[in-house]
Formats: sequence, structure tokens, C-alpha cells
Amino acid sequence: MRPSSLIAAWPEPLTPKASKRWLTRVPPAHHKPEEARIAENINQMKLSLPPDLSKAVEAALDDWQANRKVEQLWARDATLWTDAGEDKWLGWLNIVDEQQKTNRRFVNFAAEVKEAGFSHVLLLGMGGSSLCPEVLAKSFGSIDGFPRLHVLDSTDPAQVKAVENKIHISTTLFFVSSKSGTTLEPNIFKQYFFSRAQEVVGKENAGKHFIAITDPGSKLREEAERDQFRKIFLGDPSIGGRYSALSDFGMAPAAAMGIDVPSFLNRTGEMVKACRADAVKNNPGAILGAVLGTAHKQGRDKLTIVSSPGIHDLGAWLEQLVAESTGKNGNGLIPLDREALATADAYGDDRVFVYMRLESGPDSRQDEAIADLEQAGHPVIIISVADVYDLGKEFFRWEFATAVAGSIIGINPFDQPDVEASKIETRKLTDEYERTGSLPPETPFYEDDDIKLFADDRNATAMKSATTEASLRGYLKAHVDRLKPNDYFATLAYVEMNEEHEQLLQTPRHAIRDTKHVATCLGFGPRFLHSTGQAYKGGPDSGVFLQITCDDANDLPVPNQKYTFGVVKAAQARGDFEVLAERGRRALRIHLGAHVAKGLQKLDAEIKRALD
Repeated sequence: MRPSSLIAAWPEPLTPKASKRWLTRVPPAHHKPEEARIAENINQMKLSLPPDLSKAVEAALDDWQANRKVEQLWARDATLWTDAGEDKWLGWLNIVDEQQKTNRRFVNFAAEVKEAGFSHVLLLGMGGSSLCPEVLAKSFGSIDGFPRLHVLDSTDPAQVKAVENKIHISTTLFFVSSKSGTTLEPNIFKQYFFSRAQEVVGKENAGKHFIAITDPGSKLREEAERDQFRKIFLGDPSIGGRYSALSDFGMAPAAAMGIDVPSFLNRTGEMVKACRADAVKNNPGAILGAVLGTAHKQGRDKLTIVSSPGIHDLGAWLEQLVAESTGKNGNGLIPLDREALATADAYGDDRVFVYMRLESGPDSRQDEAIADLEQAGHPVIIISVADVYDLGKEFFRWEFATAVAGSIIGINPFDQPDVEASKIETRKLTDEYERTGSLPPETPFYEDDDIKLFADDRNATAMKSATTEASLRGYLKAHVDRLKPNDYFATLAYVEMNEEHEQLLQTPRHAIRDTKHVATCLGFGPRFLHSTGQAYKGGPDSGVFLQITCDDANDLPVPNQKYTFGVVKAAQARGDFEVLAERGRRALRIHLGAHVAKGLQKLDAEIKRALD
């Protein structure tokens, strides 16, 4: 239990009034009166920080002010980070300005989609190519007169089929979204749905239903031209995937679903302008980044994300941005999305809470829980989002803040070295399948009627030596007992992502949090591989991982390949586990049968007994 006497360092929102207080601390040499206020039209941010963190954040801001680091950032000075080529990945700083110059093309494209009479839009992509469109789809919902936007970012055959069942292929517009054009998942999604479109609308018409978003010169661009796609949107090679929300990777799907993109960008431009402020203590992105980076240095490296129901999916986008940008070289902020709020005494001193509060649709229970956390002295950041058209402001604020935090932590926030490791292992397995028709055999170290346990020799030996009961419950207990203070527990589920499965996985997740008093994560594979997966492998060695795989009751073929979607998913899970094991992580894989819900119910029951 944390002490309750800690003060709220910045108890009022950073309104113009609060900005004036900051202003008195800004050296006159760097004071530009016209930039010295946080404008009223910027989503307001309230910070409640314990004194030690407050003092350290203030010192960090003073350092940024004295050394003119905001100017360095805008000047793309790589020495602000590790001087390892970061300057080549800062195109996102100017993307809003560039988009506004040509925003008429989004209006024209929206009119074209509307006139064509499409009923659905299906975006095929992963990670940075899919998460922003997913946030927009779930936050804006269906817009009158425009097709509903869906997103597919899983190789689970049941999920692929479930998405297919939501659309009518004859009236669906498909986006194939991939910066490199070589990412496995969007490529096989395209193979599958292009084949289905050829079957339904004819080979001569299939291309009219497809649009590519990709970087210039990519393999996908060549393929799109060959297959006579309806349109090709080109990305900016100087913008990495997770920083691409405001580029065409986010804005083209936004236009297709009927969002007024010029208005969205105009509002976003207000945040861009605010983040240009040289007066650091009036710069909303620099302030947020200073809090995140400083908190990390103090050991508060678990970022609990709470979002109002109307913008609930924003957390998934934030997870990727924060985890993939900061989780490397043994450092990193571990973001926690969709972990239900508990009472203040459930949490350790390794947490920072961020509450993305939608002013047009707040949740009173969230408000009360956050107020209790503030009162108890936990670090809390509250960001007020007026309405969904202000989401662009948060995309930019968080990108800027993540870059600032990366500088303070001392890492390159624009690479993702450990994501590639899993891709390589997966590729080895799928290549072997193409050659031999099967994946390499594997042997469980334990099995009962319908559940099998797998691990590498080191992890299996550790669990066997820690239990006297060679049973599912015994091994689960041995695994969760490996948790130490300030660790986190991550459930990595390679099953269909749907409400039933999520609920069945949330129950044991919260039981572990409340019993072990640790942070908990839940990710669905392979989606999380392009997001939090980087931090799990490259970040701090404080994670205990439970990977869940299953048999696929109904597999789906991938056209022109021997492997199926189920084989690809299995290869991705095994590749992921091999890299976790290679990095010395504490990991266990549990393989369910084909009845996933039944298996998850059994797992829930056994974990709860293991925690008794």
C-alpha cells in the first residue's frame, strides 16, 4: 500500500492559467510570448504526481529547456537519441502540414467510394498499418452514407472466416496495407481475399475492389499495378509504421469510411503547433514525454492505459507506439491496456496511470476509480479528449511524447530490432512446411486428456523442479510462482479474438494481478507480435509469459501455398516462443484442443486453484 500523503504536483489541468505558472519558470532568453501558452483548443492534460517524480520531471523539463532540445528534435538531430540514424525516421513531424496541402484528394476519394456504393471496407494489415484504422473504425462507428470499416490483423482461421462473414465480397472495398510490401500476414490476406473476389465478381473486375497503401518501390506496389488495383496510396519512407497514423496509412481508410479528413487534420494541426513550442513547460508533447521517460528512470515502467468506452480502442494503438518504441536494450515502458481498474491498494509502486477521458462520453465509474488512485498518491495523467475528431491530436501528442521519452531513456525510439527475430523464426518454419508438408515435430513435457504443456528445456526443468505435483495445476502454480515484485504477467493468446475469448482470458488475468500484485497484459497473437512483442523480447527481463495455442476446428487454405492459415499461426506461435526462450524469458506454452472456449474455461479454473 502506498502512502496517502503524497501531493498532486499539478492538481489543475494545464489550462492557460496553469501555463502562466509554468511561464514564470522559463528563462527569458527562450521566452516567446506568442508561444508561451498552451492554447485552449488543445486537449487539456492534468498531472497528479508524487513529489519525487514531480521533482524529477521538473528537472528533466529544465534540461530540455536549457539545452533547447525541442529545437533539436524538430531539427531532426539524431544525437538527441543514440545517433544511430534516427534522423531518417522523423517524417511524421511534418506529415500533417504535408497532408493539409493535398487534403482535397481525400475529399475526392471519399466521394468516389460513396458513389461506387460499397457497403463495407476491409483493411488487411498488421501493427502500424492496422491499429490506427481500427481506432477510427471503433471510435467513429458507421457513418451515414459510407461503408463500414473492418480490420483483419490475425492469421487465426476462425477470425479470418468471422471477418469474411461480416462483409459481402461483391460490395466490399479492400485495402492491402503494408509499408514494406513483404510482411507475411497482409500478403496472405491479399492472396485469400483477392481469390475470393475473383470468384465472386470475376477475374476482370477483382482489381477494382482493391486499394494498396505502401511505400514507393515496394513489392506490393508492383503487385497492385499488375493486378490493376483501383488505386495506390504511397507512404513516406521516412515514417515508420507505428508513427504513420496521420499519413495515408491512417487517412486513406478514414476517408473511405466517411470521416471528414480535412477537419480531422485541421484539428490535429493545433496540436502540432503546440508541440513546436520552444517553451518546454507549455509544450504538451514534451511535458508528457518528460513524465513517461522520467517515470521509467525511477522504475515506474508499467503504463496502465484507461480509455473512455467511446475511445476504448485507442489503448491498442498506444500500446504499440509505447512498447515498440521504448522496449529494447533491456529498457522499456510496459503498456497495459484493458486491465480493469482495481482499488488503489492492488497496485505496486511500478505504475503510471494514463486516463484518456472522452468529454462527450465519460464513464463515472472510471472517473471515481481514477480519483481514488490520485488520492492514494499514484502517478496519474488525465487527458481530456473533447470528441472523436480530436483523436488526431492525441496521435501526434503521443508520437512526440514517445520521441521525448526515448531520448530521456536513452534508446532509439524508431527501430524494432526484436520484432524481426520472430519473423525470421516463423519464416524458417513456414519454409520447412512448404518443403516437407509438415512443421517439425515437438513433444510436450506434460499432457492430460485435451491439454498439452510445452517449454524449452530450461523453462521445463525450472517448473518441474518447483513442483511436487506433475499436473496442469501444479505446473501452472510453479509458473505463476516465478513472479517477483515489479514483474508483469503476460498472456499471449493465439486464438480467435472475440468477446467471449477475451472475457474468459480477462478473468484469470485479474486473478493473477490481485493475488500476486503484479501488472498484467493480454495480447492476441499474431497481432501483438507487431506491437508489444518487441518489448516482451527486447525490454526489461521482468515478464512471465503464458502462451496459449489451440487446434483449429476449421482451417482455411492460403491460395498458391501448401501452408494454411492455421499452419502460419502455429509457426508464428512457435517462432515467438523460441525467441522468448532464447532471450532467457520465463515462458510456458499451453496447447488447448479444438474447443477453445472449453479449454479457456478449464484454464481459468486451474489458474484460480493454483493461486489458492
